[in-house]
Amino acid sequence: MPAMIQAQVYTGSVYAIDGDTLEIGGDRFRLHGIDAVEKAQTCMTDAGVWNCGSEATATLAALVDGRPVECRQVERDKYDRIVATCHAGRIDLSQAMVDAGYAVALPHFSDAYIADEARAKAGSRGIWASRFDLPADWRAAHPDAAPRPAPRRKPAVARYAPYYRDCNEARAAGAAPIYHGQPGYRPEMDGDNDGIACEPYRRRR
Repeated sequence: MPAMIQAQVYTGSVYAIDGDTLEIGGDRFRLHGIDAVEKAQTCMTDAGVWNCGSEATATLAALVDGRPVECRQVERDKYDRIVATCHAGRIDLSQAMVDAGYAVALPHFSDAYIADEARAKAGSRGIWASRFDLPADWRAAHPDAAPRPAPRRKPAVARYAPYYRDCNEARAAGAAPIYHGQPGYRPEMDGDNDGIACEPYRRRR
């Protein structure tokens, strides 16, 4: 029987704090593998000062609006935020923010979004159409704008979901097919994006 990794997954009502931070219940979630411009950060364009940080926040808010959000914990950061990969429906929120040009990839944490950053930069999307400080540099220059630990209120709903490395493992565990919303479902295993992962093999006629 293949080993099954238990991963802590959170769901609940979601609020966008800034371009890479969500709040679910009383917990703050930092999107894994990226760094978005801070909410108070500005960028420079030929037309003048642009409130790029506010637009980044609005973009993330629009991505989660009305969609079920699921965050899978990776670790906690120094601000006691849960660092997680988060999906709004089938949308990888980290990828979407980098692709829109409001966040940079952090290759020392994950190489998953390097290509998305390159495309956004080549297409002059978002901050790549302006002059800007990297978010880490901006925070260093504005220590008063550093994130604060979120006050503890009603905790997010946590559950332990099975994690299968691939469909072979899911089938061996007797879990396939896995429908969207069920424990163990991941978009990466849903080849035809029909909401059903690891479907039975179809015979060719």
